[in-house]
Amino acid sequence: MEQLEEEIVLGLRYPRERLVEDDLMRSFSAKRHVVRSALQELENRGLVERKPNVGAFVRAYTAKEVHDVYAVRELLEVHCAKLIPLPVEQSRLDRLTEIQRQHDRMVETNDLRGVVKTNMEFHHELFSLSDNTVLVDAIRRHAQMTYAIRSVTVTSPEYLHRSQQEHWEMIQALRRQDSDALAETCRAHLLPSRDAYLSRLTSLRGL
Repeated sequence: MEQLEEEIVLGLRYPRERLVEDDLMRSFSAKRHVVRSALQELENRGLVERKPNVGAFVRAYTAKEVHDVYAVRELLEVHCAKLIPLPVEQSRLDRLTEIQRQHDRMVETNDLRGVVKTNMEFHHELFSLSDNTVLVDAIRRHAQMTYAIRSVTVTSPEYLHRSQQEHWEMIQALRRQDSDALAETCRAHLLPSRDAYLSRLTSLRGL
């Protein structure tokens, strides 16, 4: 399941692409029941949709669905940022900083799998500073729902460098104990992938 999820995140599987069980069994050397279980789990996470008598597909979102899910992500992530007690314990801030240095190295070497992994680690570590595990889990689940949306930007150097910059701005806001700046950066951080996906939808409609 993790490999298929990764392929969706990296844009190797496109929205509306059909996921054929026999093909997945060959690609991942997996039994049919394992593939079916993985598709079910990915459907639960919002990455895959299954249609009766047709099969499974990488989920595609309408413009309204994109706006709706990102509105929820903004509510969750901005609120979580404001809940982080300041000042942050130095050891936790050091841990967040080290993860971002790893993320920088992945971007610089164009290791996209590493970029995705360290980006997830960064946001988990950041929001875990709130010490609200229920909220952090909700943020994780809604972030997973947007993997197919975010795949539009994950290979773009422009977006990757912007993401790096905003991560460092979040760290600096924590160091300055500026909760408002942290929350605003978290809000702005969501916009590029949302807007890029909406732009693609507009372009497709114009063809």
